[in-house]
Amino acid sequence: MKRSVLAAAAIAAVQASAQTPQPAPAEPERILRPVVVTPTPGVAQDAFDTPASVDVIQGEQLRNAQLQVNLSEPLVRVPGVVAFNRQNYAQDLQISVRGFGARSTFGVRGIRLFTDGIPATAPDGQGQVSHFDLASGDRLEVLRGPFSALYGNSSGGVISLFTADGGPQKVVEAGAAFGSDGVRRQNVRFSGEEGAWNWNLSATNFHTDGFRDHSAADRRGFIGKVKFKASNHTRLTFVLNAVDMPDVQDPLGLTRAEWQANPRQASPAALAFNTRKSVDQVQGGLILEQRINEVHSAKVTAWRGNRGTEQFQAIPTGTQAPATHPGGVISLERDYQGIDAQWTAKTRAFGHPLTFTAGVTADELKEDRKGFRNFLGSPAAPTAQGVLGALRRDENNRVRSFDQYAQGVWDSERFSLTAGVRHSVVKFDSRDRFIAAGNGDDSGSARYSATTPILGAVWHLNDRLNLYASAGKGFETPTFNELSYRPGNAPGLNFNLRPAKSRQYELGVKAEPARDWRVNAAVFQANTSDEIAVLTNSGGRSTFQNIGNSRRRGLETALEGRFAESWSTYAALTYLDATYRSAFRTCPGAPCPTAANPAVPVRAGNRIPGIPRFTAYAEVAWRHRPWGLETALEMRHVGRIPVDDRNTDYAPPATLFNLRVALLQKRDHWTFREFVRVDNLADRNYVGSVIVNEGNQRFFEPAPGRTWLVGVSAAYAF
Repeated sequence: MKRSVLAAAAIAAVQASAQTPQPAPAEPERILRPVVVTPTPGVAQDAFDTPASVDVIQGEQLRNAQLQVNLSEPLVRVPGVVAFNRQNYAQDLQISVRGFGARSTFGVRGIRLFTDGIPATAPDGQGQVSHFDLASGDRLEVLRGPFSALYGNSSGGVISLFTADGGPQKVVEAGAAFGSDGVRRQNVRFSGEEGAWNWNLSATNFHTDGFRDHSAADRRGFIGKVKFKASNHTRLTFVLNAVDMPDVQDPLGLTRAEWQANPRQASPAALAFNTRKSVDQVQGGLILEQRINEVHSAKVTAWRGNRGTEQFQAIPTGTQAPATHPGGVISLERDYQGIDAQWTAKTRAFGHPLTFTAGVTADELKEDRKGFRNFLGSPAAPTAQGVLGALRRDENNRVRSFDQYAQGVWDSERFSLTAGVRHSVVKFDSRDRFIAAGNGDDSGSARYSATTPILGAVWHLNDRLNLYASAGKGFETPTFNELSYRPGNAPGLNFNLRPAKSRQYELGVKAEPARDWRVNAAVFQANTSDEIAVLTNSGGRSTFQNIGNSRRRGLETALEGRFAESWSTYAALTYLDATYRSAFRTCPGAPCPTAANPAVPVRAGNRIPGIPRFTAYAEVAWRHRPWGLETALEMRHVGRIPVDDRNTDYAPPATLFNLRVALLQKRDHWTFREFVRVDNLADRNYVGSVIVNEGNQRFFEPAPGRTWLVGVSAAYAF
C-alpha cells in the first residue's frame, strides 16, 4: 500500500511539473569554489587556498529532499566526520571529527560548535545542536585537523552554521513533510530587506512517534536574524534562537540479544522508570562589525542564554540507598554568556598581502545542578517509579574561560603561510549545597591552561593544484558532565581529571583536474596524551579517568564533478585508525572497582570505541531542468564499530542505499518544491549507533528499516 501511494504521488508531481511553464534552458551552473571563514576567523578565503581540511555544505544541499531536523543529514557528506542519528531525541546526536568526541554519552563534546559566530559549545567543551535550524541555513562549514586548535578548548574540529541573509526581495515560505513512524515537520519562514534593515525569521515544529517503542518526541524551534546597516562602515546583527523539547521519551540501548530479537523494542528499564528528558533553551547574540579604514577593522560578538534540562534515568532504586548517591533524576539550569573582541589588519609584507587578526574571548557558564530520587517510598520498597522524589544533590557550578589569540596569513603567487597561537585558561568551581549526615561538603575547584600554536603552508603549483601541510597543538578539558561523578559512588566532583593534550599533523592536496571537477585528499595523525576515557557507564551515569596515550591517524578524500550536462556525482571516503597506545584498567559494570566487580585490563592497541574504521558516502544525481526534476541514488557505508574499550563486541558494518526525487516549479512570484525520499531501500536491519562502555551491555541503538518521507513547500516573493 505504501509503495503504491508513493508511486502515484511521484507520477502526479512529475506530470504537474511538466505542465507548468518553465524557464528556458540555461547554461549549466559551474561548480564554484566555496568561500570560508572558519580556518581563519574573521577573514574570508577560498577553501581551495587554505592549508586545512574544510568543507562547505551550501543551503540548497542542506534542504535538498531532507527532513531538515537533524544535523546528521548534511554531515553524512563530509569526510572525517561521523554523525549518527540515534533515533532517540532524548539523547543528542553522536558527532565525532577524526575520532574526537566519540566517547560522549551526553551532548556533543570534543568539537567546537557555532551558529552565526555565536558559540553553541560551553567553555567546558560541552556542546548542543538541537537549536541548529537547517531550514534557514545559508551554509555549513566543517573544519578538521590542526587548524581547529585555534578555537581553544575541545576543538578536535569546528562545525559552524550560518543563517542566510534576507533580500533582496521579501519572501514568505511555508513547508511540510511527513513520513514513516509518525514523522511530521512544519516550518514557516519570512525573509526580506527594507532600507538599512535585512532579516530572516524561521520557525519549525517537529514530531515523531519514534521508530522504537517509547521514543516519541516533539521539538519546536525558532531562529531570527536581523541586520542593520548603520553606515557604509558599520553593521549590526541581532540573532535570537529558541528550542523547546518537552518530555522526550528515551528508549535506552539494547543488548545484542534484545536488538536481534526485536530492534523496535525499548529497554525494559526504560518502561519501568519512564525514562525521558525535557529541554528548553533561549539564546541571543549581538555582532558589531566596524570598518575603521582601508587597513583596519574590528568585530565584537556578545551572547547570553539559558538552557534548562530535566532527565529521568533508569537507575534501580536499591542502588540509591547510600547517602552519597545523587539520585536518578537530573535537573540542570544553565545560564551562560560571553564576548569576543577581534581586530583585523589587511596590509602588505615583502611585497605581498598580509592579513593579521588578534582577539580576546571571555566565556562563562553558571549551572544550578540538582539530583532527585526517581521513586517515592523507600529504596527497598518503592511506591512509585519514574517520578520526582526526594532531593539528593544540590550544587552551584561555574566554569569560566579567558582566551587570547592571534593569527597571520601571508600570500604570494606560489606560497602562502598561516601561523597562529591561542592561550586559554579554563576555571571550574563547585559549591555544594546538599550537606547531610554521611554526605559532607564536596565543594572544590580546578584550573587548566594551555597554549596552542598552529602553522600551515600552501604551495600553489598552478591555478588548479595546491599542496599543503599543517601542524598544531590542542587540548581538551573534562566537561562538567565528565567531572560530575567520582568512581564508586563517591560524593563530589572528580577534580582529579586532567586535560588531554594533542599534537596534530596533516598533509593534503586540493586539485581541479578538469572543468567542474574537484578532488581533495589528506593524510593526518593526532597523538594525544592524558586521553580521557570512560571508567564506568551504568544507569545513565558515567565516570571518567585519564588513561595515557592514544593515536588517531587516517586518510580522507572527496570527489565532486559533473558530466554529460545533466549528471553529477559526489563521493567521500574516510579511513581512520583510532587506537589506545597505553594499557589501562576499566570497569565493565557498577559499582566498581569492588571485590565482586574488579577493574579489568584494556590492552594497548585496542580500538577507541564508537569510531568506525571505514566510512563512505557517494551519490549519482540526474537533473532535467525543463521539468525542474532532480533524482539521485545515495550510498552510505559505515564500518564495524567497537562498543567498549576492551573491544568485546562490535556493531556490524552496514551499507545502505537511499533514493531521492525532487521537483521545482517557478510561476510568477511563486516557487513550489516537492520531494520524495526513501531511505534504506534494501530494508536492512542494522545498528545506527552505539552507547560506548554501557555498563549493562545495552550498547546497541537500532536504526529503522526502509522508511519514506514526502515534503512540499511554497514560497511567494514580493
